[in-house]
Amino acid sequence: MKHPILLLLATLIAAPVAAQSPMTAAEFDAYSRGKTFYYGSMGEAYGVEQYFDNRRVKWSFLDGQCSDGVWYERDGLICFEYEEVVDPNPQCWTFFKGPSGLIAQFEGDPEQTTLYEVQNADEPMTCLGPEVGV
Repeated sequence: MKHPILLLLATLIAAPVAAQSPMTAAEFDAYSRGKTFYYGSMGEAYGVEQYFDNRRVKWSFLDGQCSDGVWYERDGLICFEYEEVVDPNPQCWTFFKGPSGLIAQFEGDPEQTTLYEVQNADEPMTCLGPEVGV
């Protein structure tokens, strides 16, 4: 189901991101620490991430299943590594501060996935417990 705000934000990020300077690790940390961001991509809800002290994070694709991880700066990119994931390779992004919040380009490539901040919440995200067998 498409949300009007997601479609509006997708239109807003169509403005050239390349004209903006990427956020440094210090800027990203100052902006994100202690917050929870809901991200969208191409007009659809994409995921939620909660940012903690010491560059720790918790990610979910909005399915209630959460993965703990860390982020770090590498070659100007902000890279994430998560404990419970299929792909153990770092997921590296270039972050920009747009007029409506964060904009993230996967590996700094505008042809790849672009995420944008849809909502900034102070409350923690919802994570279900581990799956219980029958």
